[in-house]
Amino acid sequence: MRVTQSMLSNSMLNNLRQNNTQMSKYMEQLSTGKKINQPSDDPVVAMRGVDYRSELSKVEQFERNMSEVRTWMDSSDEAMDEAGQSLMRVRELVTQASNDSYEENQRENMASEVEQIKDHLIELANTKVNNKHIFNGTHTDTPRFDNNGNLSGESNNKAINIEVSDGVELRANVDPSNAFSENMIQGLENIVTDLRDNNTTGDDLDGYLSDIDQYSQNIVDERADLGARMNRAELIETRLSQQEITTKDVMSSNEDADMSEVITNLRMQENVHRAALSAGSRIIQPTLMDFLR
Repeated sequence: MRVTQSMLSNSMLNNLRQNNTQMSKYMEQLSTGKKINQPSDDPVVAMRGVDYRSELSKVEQFERNMSEVRTWMDSSDEAMDEAGQSLMRVRELVTQASNDSYEENQRENMASEVEQIKDHLIELANTKVNNKHIFNGTHTDTPRFDNNGNLSGESNNKAINIEVSDGVELRANVDPSNAFSENMIQGLENIVTDLRDNNTTGDDLDGYLSDIDQYSQNIVDERADLGARMNRAELIETRLSQQEITTKDVMSSNEDADMSEVITNLRMQENVHRAALSAGSRIIQPTLMDFLR
């Protein structure tokens, strides 16, 4: 087969075009830091990248859910801690008032303090987190009690379960019927009334102590259950954090380019490009203009 000058020129141009394509590929990898910049570069790597990004997005959503759960739990624990301390103070006041030696104005002061504590407990029961009431079951848009200490509408003690991992849900709220029951608020109101009644004896007030102890025990039990769930939440948070790190590492290994390798390949292609240009200048025959110089 006769090799013509045109064939040599076309072959050289094709090789230069391929060489420029390779240099463009490495330049793009160098500037973006990625092995591939479009699915056609490597469909297998691209599909794996989609799966890894989907997994990472799911883990990040679980972490956001976990943050919401922790906020609810921490706020609930703080509110119940305050409620427990408030009930301890009520018990102290009732114990003091059961001594019939106190005068009318002194019992009135005690009644006023118990009334303030009752109002404070109502405020705690109506605690809001992210504009949601956390002690009214699934009715998060309404407070548990009104200003008079009565339940706002129908009592709701249902659990709020939030998904924190694949197929795993964690209860974010507590049982409000234990933490802030209607009986507790009404019981405190009865104490206030009897403290202001001069006919109420110390023995009558002693009868409230067992009720106060029960209210306090209910809060302690609820905090214990919450504490167990908080410990589990901490374990889940640690696992999610590790999953995020692992997924990002795998995704990086799949997509990120090895910079040292890319630079080496680019330099090699540049050398090949120069060699091709040098060889091509020798292959192309002189033209008539070269002879006329």
